[in-house]
Amino acid sequence: MIRVQSLSVDYRANEGYVAAVKNLSLDIPKNEVTAIVGESGSGKSTLLYSVLRLLPPGTRVTGSITAEGRDVLAMDYNELNRFRWDRCALILQGAMSSFTPVLSIGNQIAETIIHHRGLSAREALLKTSELLERVGLPTAFVSRYPHELSGGQKQRAAIAMAISCDPDFLLADEPTTALDVITQAEITVLLAELVAEKRMGLCMVTHDLPLALSLCHNLAVMKEGEIVEAGRPEMILKKPRHPHTVELVESIRKLEKGAS
Repeated sequence: MIRVQSLSVDYRANEGYVAAVKNLSLDIPKNEVTAIVGESGSGKSTLLYSVLRLLPPGTRVTGSITAEGRDVLAMDYNELNRFRWDRCALILQGAMSSFTPVLSIGNQIAETIIHHRGLSAREALLKTSELLERVGLPTAFVSRYPHELSGGQKQRAAIAMAISCDPDFLLADEPTTALDVITQAEITVLLAELVAEKRMGLCMVTHDLPLALSLCHNLAVMKEGEIVEAGRPEMILKKPRHPHTVELVESIRKLEKGAS
């Protein structure tokens, strides 16, 4: 389990610091999907980047983050390097951000495998082909460049890279952003399959509550840097308590009523 306790994150600004996350606590269990929903600027992505210590220099972080009992904030460079990819991997918002445009998709995924798993180049490329096939891409895509792939194909390739070192936890930052509705559904199904197949813990942040509800076992609602409500999604839908959650649930009901 990844356990976040009393986490506060303040970004350095021109005049002091700006609070992005405020005294937040959250558990991310293995073998389940945890979804964090909230409007833009609510601190969702900051929370994910905090877990992997990917925040900008000068950011002030207090609180505790542990992964299977290990203190992430106290890890040295080598420990942190092993933790990333080997234990916990990230799918970035906008799959194009995951790849260098001048290298083939296959070479970039294989490089990750070589660095973290110590395989030969041939072995790494073979595993890369298997990974691409697992996420629904032809093995021939090993030699394709990022600009040759559609948005949905790039997102599948980004997922293949994220699972390339068999992490225990996968963090997904808006994994269906800028994708059409059909592709969104396909990516959602793929992520659910991978969680069940590999027994990973998936933490996904999104502003799309219906998408989160279709996938998650645990739901957290964020607003202005705080988790204002958390629990099993069916309970939150049945009886939301915080005014912001009530508004979100009511918006879904209005959409469903309009569709009918």
